[in-house]
Amino acid sequence: MKRILHLISSIQGKESQSIKLGNTIVEKIQHKYPGSTVEELNLVDAKIPHLTPEVLRTFFIPADQLTEEEKESIRFSDQVVKQLFAADTIVIGAPLYNFTIHTSLKAWIDHITRAGITFGYSENGPVGMVTGKKVYVAMSSGGVYSQGPGKANDFVAPYLKAFLGALGMTDLSVFRAEGLKVPGIKEHAMEKAIDSIKID
Repeated sequence: MKRILHLISSIQGKESQSIKLGNTIVEKIQHKYPGSTVEELNLVDAKIPHLTPEVLRTFFIPADQLTEEEKESIRFSDQVVKQLFAADTIVIGAPLYNFTIHTSLKAWIDHITRAGITFGYSENGPVGMVTGKKVYVAMSSGGVYSQGPGKANDFVAPYLKAFLGALGMTDLSVFRAEGLKVPGIKEHAMEKAIDSIKID
């Protein structure tokens, strides 16, 4: 049984291919691990606040010294960090927009990046503290970015692997629904993406 956290960052709603792919990943996890629970967080609908100087400063104040106003400003960050640690498996819907992730997903990343909580420092540099998680990325794109000329412009998969890995989430798999706008590829893109899903 797994505790699954499903993050959605698509602005396409019911037409979203990353949501469809993410849902399929979740279903396959549930099939392999009966009794698994799912907590879904639509980052777009949540209207995640971007970091401000005031909130960032609050990250570095000891919890017992926070004012009521500061506690409120950090409430969302505390909530998503707690949610993250509670999950065994994280499924991230990550459509490629303008070569990178949607701002809602970046905002979520900024809120879970907490010194002394999700990462720390050692003599050898930063150390990730969010360990023991399995991450699956459901990536969608109109073009092909896993290979060929487009590969140099994929700032979704490499970024998520690098940054989430830095927080300790090094066990990460990316499944791609790509070429969704390319004639001759788009007709079978989702089928190919779904067939590529392997659950550990």
